[in-house]
Amino acid sequence: MSDLFRVGLVHEAFGDPGLYVDFRDEKRALLFDLGDLSPLAPRQLLRVSHAFVTHNHMDHFAGFDGWLRVILGRKDRITLIGGPGFVDQVEHKLRAYTWNVVHRYEVPLVIAVREVDGRGGAREASFSSLEKFERREGDSFTLEGDVLHDEATFRVRGRIVDHEMPCLAFALEEKARLNVARDRVEALGVTPGPWLRTLKQALLAGAADATPIDLRWRDREGEHAATRTVGELRHVILDVVSGRHIGYATDLRFTRPNVEALQALFAGVDTLYIESVFLDEDGDHAARKNHLTARQAGTIARLAGARSLVPFHFSPRYEGRESELVAEARSAWRVRQVQDGPAAPG
Repeated sequence: MSDLFRVGLVHEAFGDPGLYVDFRDEKRALLFDLGDLSPLAPRQLLRVSHAFVTHNHMDHFAGFDGWLRVILGRKDRITLIGGPGFVDQVEHKLRAYTWNVVHRYEVPLVIAVREVDGRGGAREASFSSLEKFERREGDSFTLEGDVLHDEATFRVRGRIVDHEMPCLAFALEEKARLNVARDRVEALGVTPGPWLRTLKQALLAGAADATPIDLRWRDREGEHAATRTVGELRHVILDVVSGRHIGYATDLRFTRPNVEALQALFAGVDTLYIESVFLDEDGDHAARKNHLTARQAGTIARLAGARSLVPFHFSPRYEGRESELVAEARSAWRVRQVQDGPAAPG
């Protein structure tokens, strides 16, 4: 059974923070942070439907302009999600350019922007190329817990942490994964295809047995099409297993409120991508810069019960010493702590 998505850092550990999530067989992707996106090919940028921005420091948001340049006239909609003040910041980006011809592009673009206030509320605005990216206010609403985005097969949750400014940390959660019995598919006289994804989504959404599913497949005799119902196809699902959970946290202080927020967000996460900017020997400097040391990052990963750890966002002062940062983070992640709580957060 293949994973729903592939995940990887946009840069190596010393580059701008960013996580690229590519969905298999769906021609779409997600981005977490929009710093320098030059390692991503245009075809990868065109796949991105949603971008989740931790905060608006340049190394997390300067790449928005380049992404916009690639997709203009080629993509019809993108969604951006960020923290307090995010709608205004996106508007300022767009107002920095002159849009006297953009309304004539063959493929119009709508930029939907969601801003999370950190108190359980959110608001939306949109910017359309047909209106030269003039701001249009949308709804204000209350979030369901910490869920920022929800679809049939996955959700994204987020919580505000402190970086001497509000900063979002994100958890990407694949919903229950459905394992297909290949022999039962073959017994139907069809071959696997996109219809299986449609069936899985219908089952996860609780669709009625009478719900139709269009089957299209290709074999040696050519292309075929048929329609079956969810009830007729339900038996091809062998079992249900838990989906993958991915955590992403960068730019935060090592304080008790931050640690507790991340423990709640990342509890039992399969893989945690977490900043490890400084070595613990430079802990005072890390505190002044509002960043984590590698040991602090490993401690958070352990307290959250992360099954694997990927440290990143290393300070350039450690060029050539990457292995030390990785070793320190993983040592703190593996060590069993006797006392409750994190090690001396403020």
